[in-house]
Amino acid sequence: MNIFDIVGPVMVGPSSSHTAGAVKIGYTSRKLLGEPVQKAEILLYGSFLATGRGHGTDRAILAGLLGMLPDNPDIPRSFELAKKAGMEFTFGEAKLKNAHPNSVQLLLTGKNSRRLEIVGESLGGSLINIAQIDGLSANFSAEYPTLIVHNLDQPGHIAEVTSMLSHKSVNIASMQLYRSSRGGNAVMVIECDQEVPAESIKWLEHLEGIEKVTYYSLSGRKI
Repeated sequence: MNIFDIVGPVMVGPSSSHTAGAVKIGYTSRKLLGEPVQKAEILLYGSFLATGRGHGTDRAILAGLLGMLPDNPDIPRSFELAKKAGMEFTFGEAKLKNAHPNSVQLLLTGKNSRRLEIVGESLGGSLINIAQIDGLSANFSAEYPTLIVHNLDQPGHIAEVTSMLSHKSVNIASMQLYRSSRGGNAVMVIECDQEVPAESIKWLEHLEGIEKVTYYSLSGRKI
């Protein structure tokens, strides 16, 4: 057992799962969007829906979408700050099936019109899991630089991505592969030990058969 297990994370709010974890889901989702959030539809599920208001889950998720981390003292003011920033936001109920009880579905539109759908889970102790991106399984912790590649289920795409990472001296910590059906849509979720260069991400985006590339970076505390 380490000190984190005893005292928990550094945070603002009453709950490491309903508050700190909720902030991290919002923060991670904003980084994955890659631009400031212009519009957010925030759909709560399970315990997040039932008890979230009392724990400040709604304010916590919105604070993360504004770029705040769990120790930011402005988290309780997130509604006010979002309105000042011109962010449109609404809350509702997520219609998820067999999801973790502390889950939220985020439908995001960025200031440059980029769109992203996230299902995030708060696992306790401020640990999170990004369960889905744009309707496909993802399942990563946001503890590592993470490359998410949406592609057609065709031969060669895995080799293209892994060869690029090797050429850039980026070590793969873990790799998960999902597909909707044979020959349909597929996704690679690659957690890395080093940051992936921006030019390499742009190179991937222009390959034939690659539909979308999303990247979660650990560099910098502000986005």
